[in-house]
Amino acid sequence: MEEIIIPSGIKVGHFNDDYTGVTVIMSEKGAVAGADVRGGAPGTRETDLLKPEKAMEKINAVVLAGGSAYGLAATCGVMEYMREHGIGYKVGKKIVPIVCGAVIFDLNDKDYRYPAADWGYKACENASDKDVVFGQAGVGKGATVGKIRGVSHAQKSGLGAATVKAGGCVVTAIVAVNAMGDITDGKGHILAGATGSKGEHIDTERCLKEGKWLTLLTGANTTIGCVLTNAKLSKVEANKLASITHNAYAKHISPVHTDFDGDTVFTMNTGVRRPLNFLLLQVAAVEAMGRAIMNAAGGVNYEIKYYEEPEEDGEKGE
Repeated sequence: MEEIIIPSGIKVGHFNDDYTGVTVIMSEKGAVAGADVRGGAPGTRETDLLKPEKAMEKINAVVLAGGSAYGLAATCGVMEYMREHGIGYKVGKKIVPIVCGAVIFDLNDKDYRYPAADWGYKACENASDKDVVFGQAGVGKGATVGKIRGVSHAQKSGLGAATVKAGGCVVTAIVAVNAMGDITDGKGHILAGATGSKGEHIDTERCLKEGKWLTLLTGANTTIGCVLTNAKLSKVEANKLASITHNAYAKHISPVHTDFDGDTVFTMNTGVRRPLNFLLLQVAAVEAMGRAIMNAAGGVNYEIKYYEEPEEDGEKGE
């Protein structure tokens, strides 16, 4: 049983059909955020806004969606929901929700099937800090891994999650693994990936090294995730946390950050407590994301808990 702790101030919601889906990670009061985008084929929204030198300090949501670039429409539905509920940045008499997002390529059906704006709205309606599901849900619905021989020889993955406690803080990673490469345990054993004629794992990286690649689908992949903490971080630290979390991608996805992936990590930090040591938080983020990636390979049961901050606990974020 994998215990998942949703940090205070965060809600997670999904909406999907049988082919694809969207996952929204909401912070109604706002969260200090960062992002790090790698690989040659990203599909993202508002990642420039998260750079340390930009003015906006907090965001209201990260949207992870299927449908390739079409799926970015789901972020508009999230904005509509938040506007109607008075969530966002106040500009005079107007409200502008700050919504970031990224997409995976899962257009694997003969018809075009992708999340629309109303899917993002419905995912917000479904958002909770308690009744959250992972696996074949939301953005994880259409995720596959090991595409070197095409989708017919890939394996299903999904939306993985894991929680680590360190430095007096809770660190939870959520990730949709839709990589060109294989998911590994970090020690060479393949958990899910490209298969041969008998269903055996053929080891994507080894095939590439030996020149045995067959079908490389440009941009038809990508791993996207978000690290959630109850830590009080600066925007610079939030971006550093996103950057170092890619170490987990490198350890558990083989190969990773290719020209055929648009791998992205977001962070959302609710600003409740200062970590005892920022390095401990970085190590925890890598561990949590690594476990979440392995969990995305399937077969994991999750127990969801909400982290309620003790009343006497330290300084609240502004």
